[in-house]
Amino acid sequence: MIETCIILAGGLGTRLQSVVADKPKVMASVGEQPFLYYVFSYLQKQGIKKIVLAVSYQREQVMAYADTWKDRFEIVYSIEETPLGTGGAIRQAVLDLTDEQVLILNGDTFFPIDLKDLSTKHTHLPETDMTIALKPMTNFDRYGVVNIDEENNITSFSEKEARAAGNINGGIYALRTACLKEFIFPAKFSFEKDFMESHVNMLYFKGYTYQDYFIDIGIPEDYATANEILPANY
Repeated sequence: MIETCIILAGGLGTRLQSVVADKPKVMASVGEQPFLYYVFSYLQKQGIKKIVLAVSYQREQVMAYADTWKDRFEIVYSIEETPLGTGGAIRQAVLDLTDEQVLILNGDTFFPIDLKDLSTKHTHLPETDMTIALKPMTNFDRYGVVNIDEENNITSFSEKEARAAGNINGGIYALRTACLKEFIFPAKFSFEKDFMESHVNMLYFKGYTYQDYFIDIGIPEDYATANEILPANY
């Protein structure tokens, strides 16, 4: 089981401004709790011991709340003084770690998969560089698709377009940290475009599907769904 998890928690919540003003996305209220409460509760149940929060926008709010969980996790902060993009944020966090493997979560999605299962599948083959948790979806157009072969090797990433069915990136990764130390990247870059898509033919990426529900609170409809589902389950 990989016990260290990086959470990307620097999002502005632009699409949620009508319902969440002046808060980072991870601090959006869901029921009577910030969204981060449900992420932390899930990670605690999954056996995570250490959390690295990559913070930027209004980070004081995020850090003040996260500090109240320090009796349950080791929590450290990776602070973006200027926005670094998803790739820059993850790489900055990774460079301060000695862990050979880490889990990574997008802080604005909720996909309660079995992290031990993902960790085991990732570490089973030593040559695996990254493993992505995939969510099968039907009739969608707001997500790109991750294409895999019969042995769960990721072969390519497809752009957003209307699709009858496909596997989307669930925003949970198991990563061999050396990957981000072996290549040269600019300070600001996209993890999805500049690392994943650009290196899919150079590195060994695996993808496994999980049937758990998937919520993206950056979208107002899903934010409403989160308010219905999460308080009843956590």
